Amino acid sequence: MVAARITVNGKEATIAPCAPHATVLDFLRERGLTGTKEGCAEGECGACSVLVARPGVNMPTDWVAVNACLVPVAALDGQEVVTSEGLATAGAPGTPAALHPVQEEMAVRGGSQCGYCTPGFICSMASEYYRPDRCARPDTETHTNTGSGGEADPEHGPNGFDLHALSGNLCRCTGYRPIRDAAFAVGSPTEDDVLARRREQSPPEPVATAYAHGDSVFLRPGTLAEALRLLRERPEAVVVAGSTDWGVEVNIRSRRATCVVAVDRLPELRGLRVESDHVEIGAAQTLTEIERRLDGTVPLLAELFPQFASRLIRNSATLGGNLGTGSPIGDSPPVLLALEASLVLAGVDGEREVPLADYFTGYRQSVRRPDELIRAVRIPLPLSRVTAFHKIAKRRFDDISSVAVAFALDIEGGIVRKARIGLGGVAATPIRALAAEAALEGRPWVTETVEAASRVLRAQGTPMDDHRASAGYRSAMLGQSLLKLYARTTEAVSS
Repeated sequence: MVAARITVNGKEATIAPCAPHATVLDFLRERGLTGTKEGCAEGECGACSVLVARPGVNMPTDWVAVNACLVPVAALDGQEVVTSEGLATAGAPGTPAALHPVQEEMAVRGGSQCGYCTPGFICSMASEYYRPDRCARPDTETHTNTGSGGEADPEHGPNGFDLHALSGNLCRCTGYRPIRDAAFAVGSPTEDDVLARRREQSPPEPVATAYAHGDSVFLRPGTLAEALRLLRERPEAVVVAGSTDWGVEVNIRSRRATCVVAVDRLPELRGLRVESDHVEIGAAQTLTEIERRLDGTVPLLAELFPQFASRLIRNSATLGGNLGTGSPIGDSPPVLLALEASLVLAGVDGEREVPLADYFTGYRQSVRRPDELIRAVRIPLPLSRVTAFHKIAKRRFDDISSVAVAFALDIEGGIVRKARIGLGGVAATPIRALAAEAALEGRPWVTETVEAASRVLRAQGTPMDDHRASAGYRSAMLGQSLLKLYARTTEAVSS
């Protein structure tokens, strides 16, 4: 068995004797790279973020920030990682390393007090610093009351820095203004920047991995066929892609698995095609990759992505994983239900296509067999023109929804010809609001119709009381969401 190895800050090291469930965070800290911190152990604080070389969207390689606390170190066999320590440029012997431009700006603009969160912020900031399509926008004002006639945009800097790149990174003592100032002050990589030049070369190829330690094994098959054979032989195996869900189970609930099968680098699960009659998205594409490659082709998905967890999570999370967990509060199922998506399920004996509306059978249960994988998500074309995704949560971003509602309507000549409404958080599974759809279809898109359908929508599902919201609140939000869509639609028509 070939030893699993990982390249960290340009130096290769074996991951042994780490256990298969050990995280990248544990691996790095045990080797003295303590800039990578553990804050929450569930991917919500960003103190652990590091850079990983991944297949690029606009260049051969992208430097992508991920939560080191969630990713098993065995999942990075053969891959390249850069930590906050690796960003600085080594000087002559006996002299200190030169700060990276991101580190320099954080220092001079007071972006750190206690410093605990700072290395994570710097890695996320560096990922955006190296984003190939980041373009300077010198005419952009970055505060809300400019008084100068410039375009007010508090979330994008004149240097093209997207502040959402830092979502998922939390600071509890410095305050976010100086961190934002540092982000909006960084320039562009210079020609001699080693990490910038690295983007022009291909990322490491996926490595077939069989890493065993004690009674546990981490397997990364080289092909889909091999993965499916493994699942048939070992039905107890835990399948992981981005590990944003399983990593939490390992850290917070101390879950362990005798066999983990990683499918995130399988080429058969990483396609993305726009055909004449459908869009097909590989189940192992990360949400960030989907967002950037579709570039608004599916507007309802484009509305979902900024509200799905944080950029750090979206850099690893996949549609296949979000659907595979079967969670009733996952953000993607309501959207995909409204889009009338179907899933391509692959097994040793072949493939089958299942409408998402028929996929979920109970709480975290589905028609997918243990020896099957979600290979792709298919969205039929053409798309409905009136769409919206409403996520009701306690925070605007990076939160779990209390209720999620997705709409896709065809309105022609003032009549609702087709209505599809997906709901999350109001039943044991994500569901279609069939009664509310029927209350809209064939009727005029006017106040009376919408108010009547809103009352029907309030009664959909079986919402419950929990620490996030009461059943009554959830029902009320269902009705309000349709009224909100109507108000915005009529405003758009009148304007």
